[in-house]
Amino acid sequence: MKRTFVADLTNKFNETVKINGWIQTIRDQKKMQFLVLRDHTGMAQAINDKGQNEAAAQLIANLTPESAVEVVGKVVANASVKLKGLEIVIESLQVLNLSDPQLPIDDNTALDGRLNWRFLDLRKPQNGLVFKVQTLVEHAMRKFWQQEGFIEIHSPKLMGSASESGAELFRLEYFGKFAYLAQSPQFYKQMAMAAGFDRVFEIGPVFRANPSFTVRHDTEFTSVDSEISWIESHEEVMAFEERWLQYVLKTVKIELGEQIKEIYGLEVMVPEVPFPRIAMKEAKEILRELGNPIPEDEDLNPEGERLLCEYVTKKYGNEFVFVTDYPSSVRPFYHMRYEHDNKLTKSFDLLWRGLELTSGAQREHRYDILIKQAQEKGLNLEPIQDYLNCFKYGCPPHGGFGFGLSRLLMLLLGFKNVREVTYLYRGPHRLTP
Repeated sequence: MKRTFVADLTNKFNETVKINGWIQTIRDQKKMQFLVLRDHTGMAQAINDKGQNEAAAQLIANLTPESAVEVVGKVVANASVKLKGLEIVIESLQVLNLSDPQLPIDDNTALDGRLNWRFLDLRKPQNGLVFKVQTLVEHAMRKFWQQEGFIEIHSPKLMGSASESGAELFRLEYFGKFAYLAQSPQFYKQMAMAAGFDRVFEIGPVFRANPSFTVRHDTEFTSVDSEISWIESHEEVMAFEERWLQYVLKTVKIELGEQIKEIYGLEVMVPEVPFPRIAMKEAKEILRELGNPIPEDEDLNPEGERLLCEYVTKKYGNEFVFVTDYPSSVRPFYHMRYEHDNKLTKSFDLLWRGLELTSGAQREHRYDILIKQAQEKGLNLEPIQDYLNCFKYGCPPHGGFGFGLSRLLMLLLGFKNVREVTYLYRGPHRLTP
């Protein structure tokens, strides 16, 4: 018999079905036994009359929560049952794997303890939904990219030198010498521009030896990156990104909005475009008035990001805001600078709900200027010469952006920690499971 998913039971009234799943709860009464079964699509009640089915009754008497089972039975209507108004009258029950009765985690277990038993934690519907959303988000991203003529790349994660800087690198032995885990696909995205790919994207792992323990940082995460050729300014990159994000969030709202509302109590908001733009200089003036002054050559701090988002939401009615024109002192050497002010870069960060979501810029594509800016940052040119060579033979003007997928999911679904929206989190003190 073919398996039926719980979500499809409403189409199977008065039919005999086979359900595979886990035992959520057990009620063993004098004459009747009640099971709540759970698969990845939902939960349903199954019942057994002890006098009518003694074989099943004996198995149920010894069942434990989270056991994996197979139930065959008839689907009948029962308006008093909260789960879909139906139940399954058990004809046969097979215990595929009996769970240990002492579960290592419960609803009161702290997050770190839950991560020790992540496979059990992920069985909860509210956690499983995260990855349904993640799947849909990535699908929508790719669909929009493809519609806009982008090419997908898979850049190497083993590198002979730093991808952006010498800091926060993981070093490993590599055939008698050292290699490094990629912090970013940035250099390879730009190489694709020099190769004539015109528009590229990548969704892949990156690694950063960041000793931070904040709710927004991890040492391995999935990076989402995009790069566009033949642009005139970073405004074109921002205009693309806001349309792309609007499409992604609209898709999530249509496909999974009701489930998100039911499970998390959140309404998926589809933003209006264009998003507000605020130059860094203006942003700091706003924050100074709000009691959070930030030095001229420093980036926004977490409190500044939160206050600025609150200000923008109240003034413009939009949860998103691009902060533009960052000082060159806080941006990488490859960010293009303004002709009229060498201390400002053609760059941006996108803030959402109080946090930086993405970072992007127009890149410097002129070889001599790129060399000069790298030297100003005190960089040794030899380790990045392969990268620099991309700009010696007709590289087009280009720009792009990148961000961590887990941070997007955290903000979208209202979680407070990237650990909760990461399949298996990696941090300074966590390499297992």
